[in-house]
Amino acid sequence: MGFPILTLSFFLLIISSLFSLQSAQQTLGFRCTNTSTSTCYSLIDYQLPNTTTLSSVQTLFEIKNLRILLAANDLPTNISQNQNFPASSILKIPFPCSCRNGTGISNRRPNYVVLPNDTLFHIAAEVFSRVVTFPQIQLVNNIPNADLIMVGQRLWIPLPCSCDDVEGQAVVHYGHLVQAGSTVSGIAEQFNTTESTLLNLNGMTSPSQLQASSILDVPLKVCTSMVTSNSTDYPLLVPNGTSIYTANNCVRCKCNAANNWILQCESSGLTLPRGQTCPLTLCEGTSVSLGNITSGPGCNRSRCVYTGYADGRIHTAINQESTCPEGNNNDTPGSGWKDRRLSFVVGASLMAVHLLSM
Repeated sequence: MGFPILTLSFFLLIISSLFSLQSAQQTLGFRCTNTSTSTCYSLIDYQLPNTTTLSSVQTLFEIKNLRILLAANDLPTNISQNQNFPASSILKIPFPCSCRNGTGISNRRPNYVVLPNDTLFHIAAEVFSRVVTFPQIQLVNNIPNADLIMVGQRLWIPLPCSCDDVEGQAVVHYGHLVQAGSTVSGIAEQFNTTESTLLNLNGMTSPSQLQASSILDVPLKVCTSMVTSNSTDYPLLVPNGTSIYTANNCVRCKCNAANNWILQCESSGLTLPRGQTCPLTLCEGTSVSLGNITSGPGCNRSRCVYTGYADGRIHTAINQESTCPEGNNNDTPGSGWKDRRLSFVVGASLMAVHLLSM
């Protein structure tokens, strides 16, 4: 009688594993149906499990350059990579997202190398602070037995993300770590969205389903820009409180809701490697540098704005803006963001592609 019992136990173990993997499949990543782009820019919260340096976080998540991590968290560029952040601090992690089969997960990275005494649970819960679950790591890495991983094995960590527009608008999807005591309405107000949008995106039928320490898909509104469709960084999506380096690191663009949700770009001031230098970014026929403003008659003013990076060149334009209070617009016809005069400027030749291909 012992053999049938062992056989039954083994059969039940296999069934249990299949259901576990199926459950992981259903909850893997965020909903994502956009197949028109290969990757998109996403963010996720990472709560530090212990006192950690920026360099360690950069290495763990395979972020190409420290300044990408700094920009995502609106930190100064001169901060040291050895700067310690205390345990439980939260950093936004920028990464490229890819959509497959209706699901969005990080595009084949980060990868984690298994250390002695590691388990999938330890890696998911303690190293990566529960941004993923161990069955999800098991699933994407095709691991038959979660208890059998090898020292030195490289594991793809599938961070949840999405590239979908939300309610007809381009957004940056942000994996927000839900804090104890949070409410759906409070999170919606904090991030300039609606309760119904959050419920729909996250497959919830009631606000009471919100759980502390879970990762919530939050669509971040982005600043409007004049980046043209032929630019290598189009669409340049930058959410409030973050910035992005682009145009071969020669331009830094920042989004601040206080600036009427208009993307503010300026020369990065960085020195490029291998002796390369960034050109002066002046709007054609003017002495106005990228990001600078000049006053005009009445409520008008002109700004030199970034319009893209194409053919190895930085392009800029003069844009007419109004500073009049709403309802008291004394601008001349043709001012504002809808009616604008473009004048492209050609910068010096630059190498490489824009920074967004992280």
